[in-house]
Amino acid sequence: MTQLVLVRHGETVWHAENRYAGLSDIELTPRGHAQAAQLATWSASAGLSAVWASTLSRARITASASAREADVELRVDDRLRELDFGQGDGLTSCEMHERFPEARAAFEADPAAHPLPGGEDPHQAATRFVTALHDISTAHPDGRVLVVAHTTAIRLALCRLIGVPLGSYRRLFPRLDNCAVTELRLRDGQVAILQLNSPIGAVR
Repeated sequence: MTQLVLVRHGETVWHAENRYAGLSDIELTPRGHAQAAQLATWSASAGLSAVWASTLSRARITASASAREADVELRVDDRLRELDFGQGDGLTSCEMHERFPEARAAFEADPAAHPLPGGEDPHQAATRFVTALHDISTAHPDGRVLVVAHTTAIRLALCRLIGVPLGSYRRLFPRLDNCAVTELRLRDGQVAILQLNSPIGAVR
């Protein structure tokens, strides 16, 4: 049995305007660095056997302090990266409605069937992310592992793991807060959600 602690990276400079951050490598805000420090404080006594992160810097920087405090090596995996939002990257939802209104409306109706123009297929994104989680679980049997990644990729993975349509991810999981914890237990191919979007100060 492996317990996976899935965490969205700290707040970024695009957070205030709610700009879509896909593969763009954007910086953490001072608050984002403070959130990462709080996560690291928790990590020091969380019994972690490993810390993994996306290759994008906002995830790696968030995870690095936790790896140091947990006294483990930070490992990175490109499969944990965020969904590529294509032409939507760096834009707000209002800006998308102005630039490609029909595509944005289709995305809002079913984001899995209608990715943003030039964006990644969410089904393929869910597959790569969940495959990475299973490989991490295999590498750390009976461990508790911190995985620092991204909001949309995590939500797609949750849908795939619990067997619900990927197009429901925005409705079922409307938000994942920066550095909040979602913890899963993987055992014999089965998944249990132990915590969902829990503030780090309330996590055991």
